[in-house]
Amino acid sequence: MRYVIIRDDDTNALTPVECLERLYRPFLDRGLPVNLAIIPNVSTRTTIPDGQLEGFLLARNGKTPATLPIGSNQQLVKYLLSNSGFKVLQHGFHHDYFEFDRDDREEIQHRLDDGMRLLLEAGFPRPETFVAPYDKFSRTSLEEVARRFPVLSSGWYELRRLPISWWPKYLVKKISKRSHWEVGKTALLSHPGCLLSCHRPYDTMLNEIKRAIQHRQVTVLVTHWWEYFRNNQPNEVFIDQLHQTASYLANAPAIKVISFADLLEGDLSLN
Repeated sequence: MRYVIIRDDDTNALTPVECLERLYRPFLDRGLPVNLAIIPNVSTRTTIPDGQLEGFLLARNGKTPATLPIGSNQQLVKYLLSNSGFKVLQHGFHHDYFEFDRDDREEIQHRLDDGMRLLLEAGFPRPETFVAPYDKFSRTSLEEVARRFPVLSSGWYELRRLPISWWPKYLVKKISKRSHWEVGKTALLSHPGCLLSCHRPYDTMLNEIKRAIQHRQVTVLVTHWWEYFRNNQPNEVFIDQLHQTASYLANAPAIKVISFADLLEGDLSLN
């Protein structure tokens, strides 16, 4: 049996309910869990290096406050809580550019703890998995995240950014070519890149996903809801690729879609 974890990043207080419903109803109806990495207190002024606003701010307007806690969108919160197939992860705090690629321990602690508080105050269960914006960690932030979460989900881990005490296990992971590894009570999962991305060829997307799954016992498939609605228009071809993926995962006899929480509760080898 091979296991797949669906991870969608960047849900925040500005995310339209209609977008998530359009994308993930085929997953929810098939009983396939969808792990949403939620930004607890989104910065509505976050830009990418070229100065453009981040894509997940597509509902922003001139009257939008500088930050918005997830609980300020009660329609979204109620929708997510009413659909048990959605599982909540903590995705940074503001989602500032590289906000966890810093060494200020007090600031890191503040962002982690306040982010958790805002998710709990909104009514969500305590998240067990942390996702850093842009997959960027400092050595200090990795230490603090590992103290709070049993799972870290990232694209990759760099030796120079790891706590020195983690180096031996990281080297074993590299030598054995494992995708996932553990330090103490924390599982560190890697993913094979954003295979469900508007920047990839649509005609080969599903085949690439199938190949990735065949090379791992546990595969984390990462996507971003807003990429399907760039310029506030649905990308029907891309949405169809996502829904074809749902059909494939639901019908493949040797594949099971699980949540990060299922991974913790099961007896699965992290490779």
